[in-house]
Amino acid sequence: MADKDRPGDDVPGDDELLADAADGDDTDEAADAPVSRGGGTAVAERTKDDETPKAKKERKRTGFFGRIGGFFREVVSELRKVIWPTRKELLTYTGVVIAFVTVMTAIVAVLDYGFGKGILYALGGKS
Repeated sequence: MADKDRPGDDVPGDDELLADAADGDDTDEAADAPVSRGGGTAVAERTKDDETPKAKKERKRTGFFGRIGGFFREVVSELRKVIWPTRKELLTYTGVVIAFVTVMTAIVAVLDYGFGKGILYALGGKS
């Protein structure tokens, strides 16, 4: 079992990293790679072209009704991407939801009745 490769086996340990740093060997390929801020695809990298004040002035603002129209165009385009269920799937899912809600309502009703009777009995009320 010790002979099997596991994920992370090719990553150098702390001892190897310290030994490489003590050697003074600065010919590491990673040192030549550009430094990234990280954050994956959600972080947008800025370039010097984007930071010019001229770029902000060139953007044309749309009016109130133009923005409303743009909103509805985006809504329609998103609704076209939706995978709608078939009639059979819809009926199956609806039946499952109705059955689940019925069962949960019955459980809550039984517990409510039982706790109500228990409190009345504990406080000396009529049972």
